[in-house]
Amino acid sequence: MLDRRQMLTGTATGVASLSLIGSVAAADVGDKVVDTNISLFLWPFRRLPLDQTSKLLATLNSLGVNEAWAGSFEALLHRDIGGVNERLAAECGKVRQLRPVGAVNLTLPDWEEDLRRCHEDFKMHAIRVHPNYHGYALDDSRFDRLVKLSTERDLLVQLTATMEDERTHHPLVHLPDVDLAPLPAICERHPRAQIQVLNLRPRGATLKLLAKPPGIWFDTSRMEDTHGVQRLLQHVPVERVRFGSHAPFLIPQAAMIRLHESPLTKTQRLTILSGGR
Repeated sequence: MLDRRQMLTGTATGVASLSLIGSVAAADVGDKVVDTNISLFLWPFRRLPLDQTSKLLATLNSLGVNEAWAGSFEALLHRDIGGVNERLAAECGKVRQLRPVGAVNLTLPDWEEDLRRCHEDFKMHAIRVHPNYHGYALDDSRFDRLVKLSTERDLLVQLTATMEDERTHHPLVHLPDVDLAPLPAICERHPRAQIQVLNLRPRGATLKLLAKPPGIWFDTSRMEDTHGVQRLLQHVPVERVRFGSHAPFLIPQAAMIRLHESPLTKTQRLTILSGGR
């Protein structure tokens, strides 16, 4: 059996193995494999190998991914969020495989209009927020209102706990991970809310706190090893865990291989890969 190092190499054997994993993934879930966490356009601080949409899609296709929920790296620092969402919708409109996930920055004026446009004009099924980049905490009343309005519109809220490890931040943009402690109380006030926490490295007390509200989902992008997903499922029902790669910032092949190396049942793997929305 090939190990991870062999499968991540650029050799013909490695490429064939990744293609096989993609075929198995698609077969497992009836030809629907969903990556719930990718981003388009340029990461603000360096170029990434797959930061062109065509290259990213080619890699996802090789892994059997035929639907990807795409946010925009531009949302982190751009102040014209309307323009960010419009460009994202246009880019995703070129490829049926991509579902755009618009951004809302609660510190900008008239953010409610950006939310409305995401839902009504761009027909998005989800929005993505970046509290640490945009400078607010989750106990901010504006975030509570965002969850309320999103719930009324049946929009999934994707909450990025972080975008990169704190140790690699640009010295002028050193941002701590989002404090998720207020999230359970928000879900209690809005019991129909659906919030997916992205890029979280689940740990002890935080995981126990977030596991209780049924409206909090997780992605798999920062599982540390092949038993990471299995450990998460010891605390959270599989219906609340979805595959996410955080590509192109992270290597999508690694996320897929970790999932297929995890000691899961076929039903568990099917549920995680199928997106569920």
